[in-house]
Amino acid sequence: MNHHDDILAYYAAPAPMTALPSNLRARTPGTVAEAFQLVQGVLMHRYWAGAYGERLTPEREAGAQLRSAAEMADAVVAIDPAPLTEPRPPARRLIGVCRHFSVLAVALLRLHGHPARARCGFADYFDGTPVDHWVVEYWDGAAWKLGDAQLDAVQRGALKPSFDPLDVPRDRFLVAGEAWRRCRAGEADPAAFGIMHLRGLWFVAGNVVRDMAALNKVELLPWDVWGLAPQNDDALDQAGLALLDEAAALGRAPDADFERLQALYRASPALEVPERVLNVQTGALEAA
Repeated sequence: MNHHDDILAYYAAPAPMTALPSNLRARTPGTVAEAFQLVQGVLMHRYWAGAYGERLTPEREAGAQLRSAAEMADAVVAIDPAPLTEPRPPARRLIGVCRHFSVLAVALLRLHGHPARARCGFADYFDGTPVDHWVVEYWDGAAWKLGDAQLDAVQRGALKPSFDPLDVPRDRFLVAGEAWRRCRAGEADPAAFGIMHLRGLWFVAGNVVRDMAALNKVELLPWDVWGLAPQNDDALDQAGLALLDEAAALGRAPDADFERLQALYRASPALEVPERVLNVQTGALEAA
C-alpha cells in the first residue's frame, strides 16, 4: 500500500463520531448520491424549518446538540421507527444543521468503505456572503470532490445553485484554511465571514480549528469551543496566529503533508480536541 492509499484507507474507516452499527451496511446505500438522499430524508435544517412548513419547539431544536452519527441514527428511529432508508415527512425529521448532514453522510460512506471527510469552512451560495458551513469531501475514484448533503429539492429550488450539489466548486465553498489565508493576505475582509452577527477573523480561526479536528476524524459541533478557537479577535496573539497559519496551510491541501497534519494536531493542545469542550449554545462543558 502506498502513501496515497494509506490516506484513502484512513478516511474510509469510521471513527467514534462517524461509527454506525455494522448491521446497517446491508440496509443502507453505498453511493454518494444515495447517501445524500437518505440524509435529506431523515434530517431537517434548524434554520430552514419554515421552508418545509414547520415551526420548531425547543424540544425538537435540541436534536441539533447531538454529536455522533450513531446518536443521530438512534434519534431518527426514535422519532419514526421506519427504516433509515425511508424518507420522513418534515414533521418527523431530526433537527440538525449543515454539520449534521455532512457528518451523517460521511458516516454512511465510511460504513461502505468509501473515503470521505467532513470539511468546515464557508459557502457563498446562501446569501452571497461567505457563510459558516460544512460539506462532505469524498473520493470519486480519481480526485477529492466537495458535495453538499444539505441541498435537497426544497433548498435547491430556493437557492437555485448554478452547480451540482455533488460537485461543489471550490471557489463557492472555501475550506477554513483557504478562508484564513485570504483574510491574512488582505485578499478578503474577515468581517464578511461568519453567520448572522457572528463574524470576523476570530470566527475564521474557530473554523480552522474545527476543520483541523475534522481532518483528524473528530467532527464536533459548529459551536463547540476548545483550545485555540477564540471568541473574539482580542484572543488572537502572535503565537496563536502562527499556529493557525500552519494549521490553515495544512488544511488547504491535507494530503500534501498528511503526516505533518496529524502530528501538528496531536502535538498541539490548542488544536487537539480535549475530553470536554465548551458548548457555547448550552453554556456547558460537555464530553466531546
